[in-house]
Amino acid sequence: MEYVKLGHTGLEVSRICLGCMSFGVPGRGGHPWTLEAERSEPLIFQALEAGVTFLDTANVYSDGTSEEIVGKVLAEYGHREEVVLATKVNGRMHEGPNGAGLSRKAILAEIDNSLRRLGTDYVDLYQIHRFDPSTPVEETMEALNDVVRAGKARYIGASSMYAWQFAKMQHAAATHGWARFVSMQDHYNLLYREEEREMLPLCLDQGVGVIPWSPLARGRLAREWDEQTDRSQKDEFGKRLYHEGDRAVVAAVAAVAAERGATRAQVALAWVMSRPAVTAPIVGATKAVHLEDAVKALALHLSDEEVARLEAPYTPHPVAGH
Repeated sequence: MEYVKLGHTGLEVSRICLGCMSFGVPGRGGHPWTLEAERSEPLIFQALEAGVTFLDTANVYSDGTSEEIVGKVLAEYGHREEVVLATKVNGRMHEGPNGAGLSRKAILAEIDNSLRRLGTDYVDLYQIHRFDPSTPVEETMEALNDVVRAGKARYIGASSMYAWQFAKMQHAAATHGWARFVSMQDHYNLLYREEEREMLPLCLDQGVGVIPWSPLARGRLAREWDEQTDRSQKDEFGKRLYHEGDRAVVAAVAAVAAERGATRAQVALAWVMSRPAVTAPIVGATKAVHLEDAVKALALHLSDEEVARLEAPYTPHPVAGH
């Protein structure tokens, strides 16, 4: 396993981040494809044993049961200080007022709820799970700063939004001397490269670490275009992210993989990891082979000619994932 600094911080993270959205009580939180604890726990242990020390979950994943599963594994693992634990806040956790969003009330309540489910006193990275247009950015950034100052989070990060929104929040924090975001978790892969226009250059310029979600485009880059999985059939959000024009990119990945004697997943992940702004892609795993592919991708170095072939068929997309 390789380890790198997260942006301009001193925090070391594994080059692969384990995404934990696939872990949780099936059907809870609108995710019918998730794995119950008995199937999730071995995959988390497999990742830890492979040196993957960076774990990413969220309060909203399967109504908090993803955090509970991760917390149980970490308690059994017993090496909390070796793990970089990340979770998120914004999604709706209960009905009625203040059940979602980035108000001070919501943030201070949800960090405590997440810590309880995770069974820990702090998280290493506390991220806002999208921008909240209904809350003043100063309120959100001050509340997040208070979470850091209280020792409940070591760093804060953000997720998919427009670059101007991210810059506005960072400016508010800098103006008041509050904690600033050290990472951006955005939608980025060979099928969706719109982040290259503004967000990635901004992160490079400001020293913000980038931890892309869906680096395999919901698995589309790892299989034939017309092949379906249980998740692809049930994932309504994922159905809106890509279009028929992406078929040519999938074919290019297949061709390069065949020539290199690698899997498609390894090629697609190797491309993401080769991008200058990217710190660690977030890899979701529902099978042992998914983690094996991710680790093998670290050793796969693509040539300039291969990168050009993979990128050539790309067509612009509407903004998706915010």
